[in-house]
Amino acid sequence: MPVRMRARRTDEAHRASTPLELLFDLCFVVGIAQAGRQLVHALAEGHPGHGISGYLMVFFAIWLAWMNFSWFASAYDTDDTLYRITTLVQIAGVLILAAGVPRAFAESQFTVVWFGYLVMRLAMVSQWLRAAHGSVGEERRTALRYAGGVILCQVGWLGLLFAPERGRPWVFLVMAVAELCVPVFAERHRATAWHPGHIAERYGLFTIIVLGETIAAATVAVQSALDEHDELGVLLPIAAGGLLLVFAAYWIYFAVPIHLHLRSSRQAFVWGYGHYVVFGSAAAIGAGIEVAVEQSVGASHLSLPAASACVTVPAALFLFSVWLLHSRHQKRGWAQQLVLPLASVAVLGCTFAGTYAVFASGLVCAAAVAAGVTLTSRQGAALSA
Repeated sequence: MPVRMRARRTDEAHRASTPLELLFDLCFVVGIAQAGRQLVHALAEGHPGHGISGYLMVFFAIWLAWMNFSWFASAYDTDDTLYRITTLVQIAGVLILAAGVPRAFAESQFTVVWFGYLVMRLAMVSQWLRAAHGSVGEERRTALRYAGGVILCQVGWLGLLFAPERGRPWVFLVMAVAELCVPVFAERHRATAWHPGHIAERYGLFTIIVLGETIAAATVAVQSALDEHDELGVLLPIAAGGLLLVFAAYWIYFAVPIHLHLRSSRQAFVWGYGHYVVFGSAAAIGAGIEVAVEQSVGASHLSLPAASACVTVPAALFLFSVWLLHSRHQKRGWAQQLVLPLASVAVLGCTFAGTYAVFASGLVCAAAVAAGVTLTSRQGAALSA
C-alpha cells in the first residue's frame, strides 16, 4: 500500500538526491540533446531566427517540466511504489516530447511535443492531488491550486496547435508567463516545504549533466569533422577552447555554496526561474561549438564571426547569469564582484578573434577562474592574519 504523502521537513539532515531523481535528469537530457541538435542544423544552414526561437520554446518546456518535478520532489518525495511509477510516467512523457522536437523545428508541428507534455503534466497533477489528499487546511489548498493551475496551463498550450504560425510565439509568451505565475498563485498563503540543500544539489547535478551533454556534442562534432576533412590544425583550437569553457563553467558554478542564500520562497523563485538562462546557455555552448566546427571545415553557411558568436554569446550569458543569480551573493568587495561581469564582456569581444575565437573565449574563462581563486585566497589570508 502507498504511504500517505506528507510534506517533508525543510531542515532534514543529510537530504540527498535519490537514484530515481538522477535517472529523471538523465532522461531529460535526451530532450535537451534533441533541441541542441536542431539548433545546430538551423544555425549552420543560416536560419538563426527560426533556430533560436524554436530552441527557446522547446527548452522552456523541458526545463519547466524538470523544475516542477524537482521542487515537488523536494517537498513530498515518498519514494514508494506509486510515487516511482508516476515518476516513470513523467520520464516517458519527456521521451515522447524529445521524439517530437525535430518535427517542431522543421515543420513548426507541435502535436507530438504537446502530447509528451500532456503525459508529463497529468502525472504531475496526480502527484499534487495525492499531496492534497494527505494534507489539511492551507497546505491542502496549495496542492489543489497547483493541480488546477497545471491543468489550465496544459489546456492553454493547445494554442500552439491551432494558432497560425505567426501567432505561435505570442501564444508561447503568454503561456510561459502563465506557467511561471502558477507557483506564485498556489503558494500565496502557504509555501511548500522544499529543502534548500536538496534543491541546490538538484540544480547543481542538472548543471553537471547539461555540461556533460555539451562535452559529448562537441566531441562528436570534432570527431566527425576529423573523419571527413582531416583538418586537425583548424579543429584543435576549437576543441581546446571548448574544453576550457566547460571546465571553467563547472568551476565557476560550484565555486560558492548557494543553499544558504535560499532562505525564502521569493529568493528561491528568482533563483530557480533564472536557471532557465543558466541551463539554456550551458546547453547552447555545445551547440555553438558544433556550429564553429562545421564552419571551420566549410560545412556551414555562416560567416566566421557569426559562427564564433554561436559560442561566445551563450558563454557570456552563462557567466553573467551565474554571477547574477549565484556568485554575487558570496563575493566580497568590488574586485571579486567584477570578475565575472568583465569576463562576460571579454568573451563577447572574442567573437572577432577570427579562427581562434573559441580558444580565446576558453582562455578568458580560465583567467576568470584563476582571478577568482586568487582574490578569494587573498581575502582568506587577510581575514586570518
